Amino acid sequence: MTEIVTAVPCLETQDLCRFFGPVRVTGDVNFTLHPGERRALIGPNGAGKTTFLNLLSGRLAPSSGKILLDGLDITQTSEVRRIKMGIGRTFQITSLFPKLTARQNVYLAVAECEGIAGAFFRPAFSHAPQMERADELLHRVGLSDVAEIAAEELPYGRQRLLEIAVALALRPKILLLDEPAAGIPTAESHVILDILETLPKEIAVCLIDHDMDLVFRFAQTITVLVQGTVFVEGTPAEIAADERVRKVYLGEGGHDGHAAA
Repeated sequence: MTEIVTAVPCLETQDLCRFFGPVRVTGDVNFTLHPGERRALIGPNGAGKTTFLNLLSGRLAPSSGKILLDGLDITQTSEVRRIKMGIGRTFQITSLFPKLTARQNVYLAVAECEGIAGAFFRPAFSHAPQMERADELLHRVGLSDVAEIAAEELPYGRQRLLEIAVALALRPKILLLDEPAAGIPTAESHVILDILETLPKEIAVCLIDHDMDLVFRFAQTITVLVQGTVFVEGTPAEIAADERVRKVYLGEGGHDGHAAA
């Protein structure tokens, strides 16, 4: 992938901290993400990776520090507003409408993006362009064959793919992916990479995953979090060569896909 770097990051944190009671789960994190960048966050369980994404997306408020979107301070901006400003997100546990079909889940996100979500129960032909876009997104993630199946009836791995389609329906400029390959056999993780390859190059993607093979094939930059702080960051080659990272996270054999993230 071609790296696109501009002077102003599309997303930035400055000395970001979050406490749960007396426990600091995010500590003085300085982080930048540029348009088009492909970045991965790794670290042991409990390192604060999901908490950090929750802070970026607005699901959690920081205890101190700042979050900037295109240079604009959004630290106090709501999660809903951040979505409208272009921050898309998937979760460790899927956040789909379980009783609705795959097509209906994606259509609702398309309709929300275009400001017509309240018209969901009008005849489908009333919003043909939105239905077509929903179908295009289902095709992009390989779910055309299950468009009419309820989300709760889909295998968990396919629910993760559906959640990516929902996130893309909101036309994000930043996509935060929390373990998108969960539930997908390691041998099939290339499906996630194939989907990411089809994204517009200007969309920045930040990914958390336990599949180290996926992480190393996907990322231009890898940030390692330990106890809520940035331990080290660099290119995949630099991270793989870092003895501290190899010993603690990747194992002496390098990125074999079995390390915790």
